[in-house]
Order: sequence, then structure tokens, then C-alpha cells
Amino acid sequence: MKPRTDSRKFKTISRRELLKLTPAVVLGAFAIPQLQKPLLKAGLGFSDWASARLFRSGHLAPTFADSDLTPFAKFPINDYDVDDPGVDFEKWTLRVVGNVQSPGDYTLAQIRALPKVTQNTRHVCVEGWDVIGRFGGVRLSDFLKVIGADPTARFVTVECADNYYESLDMATAMHPQSLLCYEMYGQPLTREHGAPLRLSIPTKIGYKQAKYLTDLKVSHVLQKVGYWEDQGYSEFYGL
Repeated sequence: MKPRTDSRKFKTISRRELLKLTPAVVLGAFAIPQLQKPLLKAGLGFSDWASARLFRSGHLAPTFADSDLTPFAKFPINDYDVDDPGVDFEKWTLRVVGNVQSPGDYTLAQIRALPKVTQNTRHVCVEGWDVIGRFGGVRLSDFLKVIGADPTARFVTVECADNYYESLDMATAMHPQSLLCYEMYGQPLTREHGAPLRLSIPTKIGYKQAKYLTDLKVSHVLQKVGYWEDQGYSEFYGL
């Protein structure tokens, strides 16, 4: 019996020691250049996986009083390329394709005909700043119902006039605070802030909230995730 007891004790100690050594092993692995990128990618993938499963479709992002608003003039203008890609407003439409019953080109007037939602929410940038703005538009979920989006589809992707692109998981797209936004502070979007149509999604980081929308697709599979995500940023990045 003694050798068996010693064996059990050895296994218990081994497990404990292994747990103690794990951080050192991971840090040591990061010191190997060939392992750094795969480890970071794996860690980010796990974080996105866990965040997606913790996402609560009925949980609302904080909203704020008008007195808490950041003045419009101090709301940063942020883009990855140009402040104004030169959209022709008179000819603009949102082209809808994919797993929908009613594909086609939708005018801003058609989108504005849906029930309007206005909300004071926080916009958080991955660069480290955040502001509280007043956003107006239609729920993305209402628009998806109008176009007959397949309820079993997993993703909504958008493309933009400045060649930016982005994707949303369907749970986020259907969240009641996710907007197709055409107003800020009670006025039509300015060109610099994404006119004529942008995403406003207070449950997500800023780079998920694409501007200058031109195309929307509902799909089961992603061919590309997003401009920054395809360069290594988080795919989910919920707030």
C-alpha cells in the first residue's frame, strides 16, 4: 500500500507544481519569436469565443442624459483613410444581398421610413478615448426584418465607400441598441462622421461601427471579418 500512497502523493504534487510552472512556461514560450504570433492569435481567439458566449442580447449598454453629452464640436473625427470619400448623396443606396427575401438597393428615404430611435450612448475607441454622443436612426433588427433576413444566418457584413468593411455576429445585429444611424445630435450625419449612413453599436468597440455604408450582406459564413480584425484585432470586442 505504501508505494501506491506515494504514487498518489507524487501525482498530486506534480499537478500542483505543474500549475505553478504554467505561467513560467507560457512566458518562456513568448520569448521564442516563432511562438509569439500563434500564442497571441490563440489567446485572442479564446477571448472572442468566451465573449460571444457571455453576450446577453437583452442587456443594454448605459444611456445618458442630454447634460452628459460631449459637445458635437469635440466629438473626434476618426477614420482609417479619408474623412470624406466623396459619396454622391443623390445617387446613394444601400445594396442588400445574401440570405434575404428582398435583396436590392434601398434608399435613405426607405430606411428613414422605419421607426426612429434616438439614444445617448458612449462611443469607445480602441485608441483609448471615449465620448458620449446622441445618435439617431433605425434599429438594425427592424431593417433586417424588412429585408427578410434569414433568422438562422450567423453574420451581417457591411462594406463602405472608403473600402472599409466590417462584420457583426447576428446576436449583436439584432440587439435593440444596434442602429443604422443617419443622425447625430438631431442633425443629419456630416460627411466626416459617416454620412449618409453608418453603424452605431454601443455594445461594441469603435472600429466595429463602420461609416459611409454602401453594402449590407446577410450570410452563414464570413469570407473576411473586418478591416482591423483581418490585421489581428479582436473579432468580437464587446463592451
